[in-house]
Amino acid sequence: MGMKTEEKLIVKGKRLDGRKPEDIREMEMKVGVIPNANGSARVRFGDTIVVAGVYGARPLFPKHLQESDRAIIKCRYNMAPFSVEDRARPGPSRRSIEISKVARLALEPALFLEEYPETVVDVYMEVLQADGSTRVTGINAASLALADAGVPMKDLVVALSGGKIDDTIIIDLCGKEDNYSLADIPIAFLPRKNEITLLQMDGQLMPEEVKGIIKNALKSGQKVYKKQKETLRRKYKE
Repeated sequence: MGMKTEEKLIVKGKRLDGRKPEDIREMEMKVGVIPNANGSARVRFGDTIVVAGVYGARPLFPKHLQESDRAIIKCRYNMAPFSVEDRARPGPSRRSIEISKVARLALEPALFLEEYPETVVDVYMEVLQADGSTRVTGINAASLALADAGVPMKDLVVALSGGKIDDTIIIDLCGKEDNYSLADIPIAFLPRKNEITLLQMDGQLMPEEVKGIIKNALKSGQKVYKKQKETLRRKYKE
């Protein structure tokens, strides 16, 4: 990307929305938001809002698609047409197909799929409002929705984006930062063992900078993890 913008994205150590480089945006999380789903969640980071719904595990037909020793997980990431200013075209784009795939790969290592052979777990992520970091917000929502659905998991999946503006490493990119940053790295991981399940990179960084971003994401990710656990606990208290 790396387009030039007239606006300075970092001034005196503060970002456009007043955050310090290592701050994540205000988070809101709720589970059980889609009554008909087996599990669901709504996650907001700043102005990015994603709703996830999980259906299953349920028998998979036609039978030849089944795995005899485990469940298969299918993910669909979609941007609602009204989620962006210039209206997204309905239907799957190349980008949404790619994100659906990486989200599945990010979530799979957390799931005990062998407990449900011959079934499918469908995960839908719908971006209602997009202001940067939509894929990682989607993964956080999907992780909560899977837990809400009672799919056995060895850990929740936490996801954050990191990047670089001028010579500053930042975390949890908003839309403008996403568009104009020198690099953008979405990261997902299982916090208990810091096992990384998604690491993509757009842009150019030095190896040290990549390490710095990963370190920041794992550290800030603990806040996201805490919020996810509180959200699930709150549901069970209710």
